[in-house]
Amino acid sequence: MKALQFKSFGAPEVLEYIDLDMPECDHDSAIVQVSSASVNPSDVKNVSGHFDHTTPPRVPGRDFSGVVVDGPADWIGAEVWGTGGDIGFTRNGTHAEFIKIPVAALARKPQTLSHEEASAIGVNFVVAWLGTVDYAKLAEGETIAVIGAGGGVGGAVTQIAKARGCRVIGVDRKAPAVGSPASLLIDDYVPFDEHTTQRVRELTGGVDVVYDAVGGVAFETALSLVRRRGRVVEISATGKRRVDFDIIDFYHNETQLFGTDSAKLGVAESAPLMAALVEGFESGKLKPPVIAQRFDLQHGQDAYRAVTAGTPGRVVINM
Repeated sequence: MKALQFKSFGAPEVLEYIDLDMPECDHDSAIVQVSSASVNPSDVKNVSGHFDHTTPPRVPGRDFSGVVVDGPADWIGAEVWGTGGDIGFTRNGTHAEFIKIPVAALARKPQTLSHEEASAIGVNFVVAWLGTVDYAKLAEGETIAVIGAGGGVGGAVTQIAKARGCRVIGVDRKAPAVGSPASLLIDDYVPFDEHTTQRVRELTGGVDVVYDAVGGVAFETALSLVRRRGRVVEISATGKRRVDFDIIDFYHNETQLFGTDSAKLGVAESAPLMAALVEGFESGKLKPPVIAQRFDLQHGQDAYRAVTAGTPGRVVINM
């Protein structure tokens, strides 16, 4: 089979387009013929050597959509999708024509999505679901502030929150792009600046949940937005790894703070979250992100360069 592989860490140029042996199926695994696989910023970081647990030589790639070609009889021919914090890191990933995954990782993709669209869901929507639904327990009628609403994760959080009947305050340095899910769904937009806390509190009096997709430089602002016993979800540390905050204000407010890391979920552990998302996409409550650029596998280096350059929208490799 054809695949992208890196034997050493570095820029996209270290990726080689090579022939590898087909993965072999066994009693507790399945072989998926990959139709499409997106390229995430974390894939670029992985190739560059950002993650200590990655063991080269390695085929990168976390998200995929494809068809089961070997494994349990009742899965043969099924269209499936998935993501994981192990594939592409400690086991070969999705930027190849075929991938071997545990049977427990199989999840049927929404019938309403193309393989391209389905391949662009995984990382962003899983970390969004994990933080809003599993950890913060976001409930109908609550108000959530999404810091970084214009980004991939922020857009996914916005969609999930609106599907659950919540009010969404979008916070970002600039308003979400016209036509994006976030621009269509947020109830109020507040610029991220020195006046953010005042403006959000004027609108809400304090939100129930803050989903901070920026972190670091935004952390203190995130804490300042929640009402008493509000919940704050952190997934990043942009620009500032160590933060300071007033611990007295924190415990007086009885704020709950959640760190959320989808990379801790392997492809099998992510499957129930992917399955939970299906109804939203098939009902139309959730919409796939915009595919900005498409590449074939042979030009995988170019796909990685596009993500490195910060292309708005998702970048997909079609096999």
